Amino acid sequence: MRFADAVVPAEWATETLVHAEFQGEPAGTAPLTWAQQVMWRAAARSGSNHAFLNLRRTVAVSERVRADLSSVTRAVALLVGRHGALRTRVRPVDGEPGQETAVAGRLPLLVVPGGTDDTGAARDVAERLAAVAFDHAEEWPLRVALVVTDDRVRQIVVVFSHSTVDAHAAEVVLRDLRLILLRGALTTPPGPQSVDVARLQHGADRRRSERSVDYWMREFRRLPAQPLTPVGPGLTPHLHRGVLVSSAVDLAARLIAARQRVSVSAVLLAGMTASAVAHSDRQVHGLFPMAHNRFRNGYANVVANLGQIGFCVLDLADRPGFGTVVDRVWQASLDGLRHAYYAPQALREKFDDEGYDPATAFLPHYYFNDVRLAVGGAEPVPEVTERDLRAATTRSTFSWTAPLLASSWHLLTHVVDEPGGVGTTVTVDTRYIPVESVEPMLRGLEELLVDAALRDVPWPWSTTDRIAC
Repeated sequence: MRFADAVVPAEWATETLVHAEFQGEPAGTAPLTWAQQVMWRAAARSGSNHAFLNLRRTVAVSERVRADLSSVTRAVALLVGRHGALRTRVRPVDGEPGQETAVAGRLPLLVVPGGTDDTGAARDVAERLAAVAFDHAEEWPLRVALVVTDDRVRQIVVVFSHSTVDAHAAEVVLRDLRLILLRGALTTPPGPQSVDVARLQHGADRRRSERSVDYWMREFRRLPAQPLTPVGPGLTPHLHRGVLVSSAVDLAARLIAARQRVSVSAVLLAGMTASAVAHSDRQVHGLFPMAHNRFRNGYANVVANLGQIGFCVLDLADRPGFGTVVDRVWQASLDGLRHAYYAPQALREKFDDEGYDPATAFLPHYYFNDVRLAVGGAEPVPEVTERDLRAATTRSTFSWTAPLLASSWHLLTHVVDEPGGVGTTVTVDTRYIPVESVEPMLRGLEELLVDAALRDVPWPWSTTDRIAC
């Protein structure tokens, strides 16, 4: 199944297609960005995990805009013409993977009938479009479907390839789409695009990378050399994933963040870390939060894949109360995120030079990726009582989701938006953490955050048994 510019997927043969013909500014070719290099290396090692990487988004079309098929198709064409990253494909350039931005082209748009549930139809088609890996060399890095009811486009579905767009870039693009639909055009210049970022990273930003690599090595030496002890042969595949959808986690984390003047993301990272280490004999822990890397001047509206892994060290030898854990995570993670902008090859070479194996050195530590759309913005303080919080926990749901095939960590956490709350997914390497501990750990996270939203929680933070890491 291919979704290339000139090739219509066989599954679309009996469906309605229209084409958005776009025209943009020339941009040419460039090497891969640092984030793209990591993505391509991971794909080469373990294959494309497209169901996890393809970014699904839906946009409800306002009643205030012209939303006939022709008008919306034109808006999509203007959007792709505006953002070079949306017409950039990853192809061999001088024998090496590189990116090439086209000046013009045609993007096929799938037209889907709506009906009584346009939102449900959009959700279904988003899953369908995201279920197939992108052909990064031939296909444009986005797929679009239009849900039409009564001759009006009600929902726009966009599935982005992670090759040239990350979660923050996707929101920039969708904001521009809404404005184009409303105004008919945008005259303000777009932010830097994927090839622009790549040229800076392979030029002026190399010195910044060197400082980040030096920070990583200085901090990594603080971690004890304690290899993990297997608990068994593990399941196949080794990495199993459970998800807790909870409004209680969302409400409690926002209350704690407001009280301690930190980000909600820091509270969630502190909660997951406390849940993971409560019964561990380790005192110093490595945390690997994902960074969106929009701190550089002029990068606020970048449309590119900029996400890289940050790193920081958390010392809990004195067994502090949870409020102190939150403060320490906040300070440590800020430092780590400031140094998450680096050339990955340079980092790997530095680890090799110091006798570390990058393939296994991170395994005993914790990865955290908060991709909620509210990240980075001011979040309102909820007005809830203890009864409200306790009642919210009774509505939480736990389920298993698709496993991962490979990872450099034995425990990974992903946080996403869910209707009325957040979804917290924990992935464990079942060779080191029993799979049956995943739900108790997530329930323990919820219990801890609710308790901490109401009162100070001293070490060991909860009586609920969690995991031994």
